[in-house]
Amino acid sequence: MNYMPAEPMVHDRTGREADERRRLRIARMLGLGAIAAVALLVGFGAWSQSSRSADTMAVLEARKNAVPNVRTMTVEEDKAPRTIELPGSMAAFDYATLFARATGYIGVRNVDIGSKVRKGDVLASIAAPDLDQQFDQAKAQLVQLQAAVEQAQANAELGRVTSARTSQLVAKGVSSAQQGDQDRLTFASRTAALAVARANVVVQQAAVNRLAQLTGFEQITAPFDGVITSRLIDVGSLVTADANSGTPLFSIDRTDVLRVRVYVPQTDYFGIKDGDSATVTVPELPDRVFEGKVARNAKALAAGTRTLLTEVDVDNKDGTLTAGLYGIVHFQVHRSNPVVLIPSQAVIFNKDGLSAAVVSNDKVELRKLELEADNGANVEVRIGLRPGDRVILSPPANIADGMRVQTS
Repeated sequence: MNYMPAEPMVHDRTGREADERRRLRIARMLGLGAIAAVALLVGFGAWSQSSRSADTMAVLEARKNAVPNVRTMTVEEDKAPRTIELPGSMAAFDYATLFARATGYIGVRNVDIGSKVRKGDVLASIAAPDLDQQFDQAKAQLVQLQAAVEQAQANAELGRVTSARTSQLVAKGVSSAQQGDQDRLTFASRTAALAVARANVVVQQAAVNRLAQLTGFEQITAPFDGVITSRLIDVGSLVTADANSGTPLFSIDRTDVLRVRVYVPQTDYFGIKDGDSATVTVPELPDRVFEGKVARNAKALAAGTRTLLTEVDVDNKDGTLTAGLYGIVHFQVHRSNPVVLIPSQAVIFNKDGLSAAVVSNDKVELRKLELEADNGANVEVRIGLRPGDRVILSPPANIADGMRVQTS
């Protein structure tokens, strides 16, 4: 029997062991290389972070020690009146609604809405035949009573003459005493009747005068120069003269002068006086400025709004304006105390309120402010600044009291 030799199997096992050891060495070397790379990266990261931190600290330190360059302006005291603008509503200087004072029918109407009239112009006529008849009757009765006065006066004169003659006859004994008393009392009675007749004339004359005045109301006339703003009747309309439910006929406005009503806030109450000049503008007429004067005020502020009703009279003889228009009233308000005017960009607003940064000896001094008014681009400072102070414009966000600055 022939057997295969054993050497090849030994050699194969030895080769596999060698390959296994070689792979282990390679894996160990790769692991050590990875650990070294990680350590290198960690070290580089730590160095970079340390370097950046150092740079940041250097920058912060530089910023901390830096002296900012700021722009300043020197403030001045302002004593001139300040201009305020308030909305106003225009109203007619005089306004009236005309009512019927006589009962009847409209016979003639001479005007319509928009008609310009003069004082005394006849606007309409009322046909009142009943009233006219009462007037004629009253005048006739007056004539009758005046005739009665003349009759009573003649009777009284006759009684006086008779009484005087009888008294002489009684004294001579020709006539009896009874006849003398009778004639004397007759004279007294006729004298009293004359007084009654005269009183009746006075009463009737008053009635005639009253009816004459009422018939005068048949002519509706304009009480002043103006414009008819409403017409409530037409020819043939029945109108009544009842005191409580009389018929309205026309409305008339006087517009040659207009009252511009404006409500002035309490803050400006002491700066506006009657007689002060004012101007009025209307948005629809941007090229026109209407001159006026403060004519009157309510002398008391409204409790709810703390505003004062003030009226500015504006000349309107050319008729450009009309009642009911909206306008802007421009007042020159006198200052009770001078103020300091600064730009809004110089005001600092934070949790402590309003303040401004003033430069003194190249150092910042923060001053708290009390404002008189804020006009948007500028503010009026009442307390906090003095004339000659140098105020920083657009101060830095990190500005603080005592900070050193450079001015440009």
